[in-house]
Amino acid sequence: MKKLTKLAAAALTGVALFIGTTVKAQTTPASKLRFGIGLEAGAPTGNIHNGPGGSNFELGGTARLQYGTSDHFALTLTSGYYNFFGKDYDATVGGVTTHFDAASTGVVPVKLGLKAFFSNNVYFSAEAGAGFETKYAKDTKLILSPGLGWANQKWDVGVRYEDFSGQNNNYGLVGLRIAYGFAL
Repeated sequence: MKKLTKLAAAALTGVALFIGTTVKAQTTPASKLRFGIGLEAGAPTGNIHNGPGGSNFELGGTARLQYGTSDHFALTLTSGYYNFFGKDYDATVGGVTTHFDAASTGVVPVKLGLKAFFSNNVYFSAEAGAGFETKYAKDTKLILSPGLGWANQKWDVGVRYEDFSGQNNNYGLVGLRIAYGFAL
């Protein structure tokens, strides 16, 4: 599964680079440099979702700096915080059932990416970077994240799959980001 996810992310990145050379012009952004604040929500997948104490929901916030290299292509730098809310569970040992309140897990993502607009206001995105876990093992994960979105002068709405891999503990999320942005 890990190799398949990385292969899919690489293929989508290749498609983005191909699209980036033949796309139509977009109507936004007018300024080359933009800044956006976003609310993130997602459904965890993989190891962080499965098993006792896993997570069914991710919520966070991000800030994104975007530099438009042309009317149809932009580079991005994104960081923030994701909280994977722990799901409570019951465990039975020796005939005794005990209820556990699972702790949440936090990740600070730092990602570089690109946006390729292939239609007015509609874009393909690809990001790669590092995710720094804030609790327990405090591992650093490789992040690969392809996505699709819609943006205008103020709003940016995108969906993506984000894969976190490393230290034999791989997981991901299917996420939605709603952001408000402005020119700098």
